Amino acid sequence: MEIKIIEKQITKEELKTIAVEWFGTMVKAVVDLDKNIIAIGGEMHADAEAILIEKGSKQNALWGINLYPNEKNDNLIKYISLINISPRRNNLDMEIQNHEIKSQIKKLVDRLIL
Repeated sequence: MEIKIIEKQITKEELKTIAVEWFGTMVKAVVDLDKNIIAIGGEMHADAEAILIEKGSKQNALWGINLYPNEKNDNLIKYISLINISPRRNNLDMEIQNHEIKSQIKKLVDRLIL
């Protein structure tokens, strides 16, 4: 099992296959809002975060989410991760508090996962 960097569109079926490899019906992901890519997989969000940072991503642009490929619409994404706790980004909770950031993440997920 490896963490996959998604730069081009994948299908929801492909996402389901990735999810089965990790947690069954859910997979952890880290979104880079600067580069518009998503790292999918890993036991912890920090695993995907580390890979993105190794590839040049800036930690300030990274947000952790959980993807549920068997769900539809607003239930596909949960905006919760330990890596989201970031006082310097004014996010003091595991859940992303900024609605604009959530909106950007949703648009990216919708664009990359069909």
